[in-house]
Amino acid sequence: MDIRSLTDSYAVSPQIAPADLAAIKAAGFTTVIDNRPDGEIPANLHGEIMRQAAEALGLTFVINPVIGGALTLDNVKAQKAALDSAGGPVLAYCASGNRSSMVWALAQAGRRPTDELIALPARFGYQLEGLRGQIDALAQRG
Repeated sequence: MDIRSLTDSYAVSPQIAPADLAAIKAAGFTTVIDNRPDGEIPANLHGEIMRQAAEALGLTFVINPVIGGALTLDNVKAQKAALDSAGGPVLAYCASGNRSSMVWALAQAGRRPTDELIALPARFGYQLEGLRGQIDALAQRG
């Protein structure tokens, strides 16, 4: 498990397994967001299996699959809603953490400066500069 904290309240990770959830809870996370479509992963890592394991530990679990190259406004809205309703720190995961960083940056548009939304994930090698125009446009929409 490789948790990468973008902020004090949001971190991303490559794919996790049910066995990782106890350590995630022990690290202080209260919500886990699955940004990986089931079609990309083995059945033992599908969203519903992960949800059951997370909820058994008292974690909130949100399934918001982001298809590579096809991130939607619905994904952004779902991520924003999950972040807004979280009772504490959030861990989001996908294949590498990149999609979880992208959808976070778009969901935070207007709440943080665009430069910050690009720079924070860049510390971990996630290149979001190509989203600058979309982040700015979402920030203007409010």
